[in-house]
Amino acid sequence: MWRLLRSRLRQGHRTAQLPLAGAALPARFRGRPAIQASRCRDGCRACADACPTHAITQGPLQIDLGACLFCTLCQEACPEQAIVYSTDARLAVRSRGELRVSEDEVPLVRALDLEMRRLFGRSLRLRQVSAGGCNGCEAELQATGNVVFDLGRFGIQFVASPRHADGLVITGPVTRAMEAALRETYRAVPEPKIVIAVGACAISGGPFAGAAAVRDGVPQDIPVDLYVPGCPPHPLTVLDGLLRLLGRVESIGAPG
Repeated sequence: MWRLLRSRLRQGHRTAQLPLAGAALPARFRGRPAIQASRCRDGCRACADACPTHAITQGPLQIDLGACLFCTLCQEACPEQAIVYSTDARLAVRSRGELRVSEDEVPLVRALDLEMRRLFGRSLRLRQVSAGGCNGCEAELQATGNVVFDLGRFGIQFVASPRHADGLVITGPVTRAMEAALRETYRAVPEPKIVIAVGACAISGGPFAGAAAVRDGVPQDIPVDLYVPGCPPHPLTVLDGLLRLLGRVESIGAPG
C-alpha cells in the first residue's frame, strides 16, 4: 500500500493542461500538416503518389485531412519538404469542406449556437457507436476518461443507452452490417442531438474507402456536427474539438 502511495506521489500532477495551445506533445507526434505549395516542382507527384488513401491533390497542393492517415509517407516522399507534419493537435472542424486544407490556416471549431450551448454546455452525454472500426479510435476515446485527459471534469461522459444520450460519437467506416444498427441508435437519441465523426474511417472510409462492404463513413443523411480527423486521433484532439464545440475553451485554464 505504501509503495503504491509513494509511486503516485512521485508521478505528481498528471492531468493534461488545457486549452490545447499549452499542452506538451512529443516531437514524434504527427499533427496538423504545414503546406508550402510554392516548394512544389512542376510535374512532381511524389507526395500524391505516396498517399495510400489519395488524400493529396495538386494544382494547388491540398490535403484532405478527412482521408489522411497521418502516416507521413507524403512528407518522406517529397524531395522539397512541401509537406511537414507539425505537433499541433488542433484538427477538429465543423464541416467536411474545412478538412480540405492548403497553405491557408486550418479553421478551428466554431461553437454551437447559444441555445445548443445552453442545453449541452455544462453536461453532455454521448453514446459511442463502433460501426466496423478497428478499435484504434475506440481505444483513444476510452483514453479520454483516464487520469491524464479526464473528460469527465468538463461534464462530458459516455453512456450505455442512446435514450440517455445527447448525441452520438461514430467510429469506423460504417460497414453495411452495422448501418441498420447505427441508424436505429441515431433515431433513439432524443432531439435535439449532435453527431461527432471520429477518425478517418468515419469521415471518409479511410483505407477502406470504395470497398463494397462499407458506406465510406457516416451516411450523408445523418448530419455531422463535429469532424475529428486522425488514424486514430489523439485524445487531446478529441478534447479540443469537443470543448470548442461547446464554447468552453475560453473559460478553462490550468486544471485545479
